[in-house]
Amino acid sequence: MIAGAGQAKRPLPLAWIGLIPFFAFAVLFMLLPAAYLVIGSFQDTAGNFTLDNLARLFQPNILSAYWISIRISAASAMLGALLGFFLAYAAVLGGLPAWIRPTLMTFSGVASNFAGIPLAFAFLATLGRTGLVTWLLATYFGFNLYAAGFNLLSFWGLTLTYLYFQIPLMVLILTPALDGLKREWREASEILGASRWQYWRHVALPVLWPSILGTTLLLFANSFGAVATAYALTGSSLNIVTILLYAQIRGDVLHDPHLGYALALGMIVITGLSNGVYLWLRARSERWLR
Repeated sequence: MIAGAGQAKRPLPLAWIGLIPFFAFAVLFMLLPAAYLVIGSFQDTAGNFTLDNLARLFQPNILSAYWISIRISAASAMLGALLGFFLAYAAVLGGLPAWIRPTLMTFSGVASNFAGIPLAFAFLATLGRTGLVTWLLATYFGFNLYAAGFNLLSFWGLTLTYLYFQIPLMVLILTPALDGLKREWREASEILGASRWQYWRHVALPVLWPSILGTTLLLFANSFGAVATAYALTGSSLNIVTILLYAQIRGDVLHDPHLGYALALGMIVITGLSNGVYLWLRARSERWLR
């Protein structure tokens, strides 16, 4: 009788009910598709299990696609991390007017999600061969941007386009870490006679280093998985792995979905490693910034 009364008083776990849509979306749109492509990467067109799809990943054109994607992702991640760090530093610790920070945070929140086809067309309209900035430079300054070697549909053109959402993402993630630097640390170093450079070298940067490196890896994974922006901007002129995967899944000539599943499996491994190291480094940095 006593145990029955205790069970009757137990509150309903209403908090868990709110998580049901999240788990449903995660299972339906992430776990099940991931499991489908992993299984498909080990099957042939007849449904028999094989390792041939994985072996075909070592073809020269596929290895070249992975290498170009890694280089573009690394370039946009390192440039995005460097420029985003200085931008976040200026807003948080640079002594700028108070209205700068909320304005920057709002813009960063919008820009970090502005990707895909709209971003590609925005850059084409701005820096394409007939773009606004290209026309202004040629008309008023006599400077032909494309004659100088710039090409938006190239390695550095795509990297520049990716920076539009990489830099704001770095600002959003690194700003809380900069906020976590305690004023007492700087005051203690100044009392002990340390210069500004010595404070950053021996105190601030060692604390921020896991956050900076982890966020850089997150930017790498973010760029490595981008497909809509690259496809809308360069079409098939740039052989990166996401465009090659799209051609294998949806193309009429290169249609080979099981090879596409194997390409996607390789991308999952690379981005999974990047995100895993990011989470590990983030956990290390949060021990200091609590």
